[in-house]
Amino acid sequence: MKKILIINGPNLNMLGKRPKEHYGALTLDQINDLIKEEAKGYFDVDFYQSNYEGDIVTKIQQAIGIYEAIVINPGAYTHTSVAIHDALEIYDGTKIEVHLSKVDEREDFRKINYIRSVCDQTFAGMFEGSYIEAIKYLKNMK
Repeated sequence: MKKILIINGPNLNMLGKRPKEHYGALTLDQINDLIKEEAKGYFDVDFYQSNYEGDIVTKIQQAIGIYEAIVINPGAYTHTSVAIHDALEIYDGTKIEVHLSKVDEREDFRKINYIRSVCDQTFAGMFEGSYIEAIKYLKNMK
C-alpha cells in the first residue's frame, strides 16, 4: 500500500480552540480520524505536527524515498518560510498544500505564499474538507 504523510504546522495542534469562522470546530485528532477513514484501503497514512520550522523541514527531508505524497498545511509558515519551500522543492513525490480557511481572502500578510509554487495542487477554505479533497485527489491519481 502506498504511504502518504500529512504534515501540520504551527498552532494546528490547537484546533478546536481557534476561531471557528476560519478553522472550523474540529480538533486535529478529529480531522486525522476523517483522513484515515477517507484513505482506508488506499494509503498508509502517517501524521506529523510541529510548531517548529526546522522540525518540519527535517520531516520533509526524511520523507524522500519513503512517502509517495506529502499533504502539508504549513500554517503561518506558508507566509514566511523559504526553508519549507526549499525542502518541498527537493522532495520528489506529490505535494499538496491544504488550508482550513480561505487563506487568500484573509489579511494582506497572508496573501504571500512561499509554498504554493512547489506544490502540485492546493485545497483551501473547506475546513476539514480541504484535507479530504487532497486524499480524493491522490486516490484519483492511482
